[in-house]
Amino acid sequence: MLCRKYGSPWVASPDHMKVGIAKNVLDGLLPINGLRHPIEGATSGWFIWAGQELSSAPDFFAPLHIGHLAKWCPPAPRFLGLAPGWRFLMANGYEDVWEDAALLDVCIPNVR
Repeated sequence: MLCRKYGSPWVASPDHMKVGIAKNVLDGLLPINGLRHPIEGATSGWFIWAGQELSSAPDFFAPLHIGHLAKWCPPAPRFLGLAPGWRFLMANGYEDVWEDAALLDVCIPNVR
């Protein structure tokens, strides 16, 4: 339903696949941001972080199986059907979802 609302194809993110998640998501910092690169191996392409800044630190993202994501960030799983090349931002009842084709050509951080 979310994909239809925003015009994204639906692309599965099975529980056994991984997301890259920033530990700051656990701090209650807002907004929550997510972006999806192409799927590669056991990684879904999703990277999720909190706050205004996306850090370039090599240890900013940690791998997490999608099956555990709801414990870290309960609202995030509803966005995981968005296709590679899509992003979301959410905070306090606000939601924005958009296509960002540049994500399809970007080097993916290592979260294996």
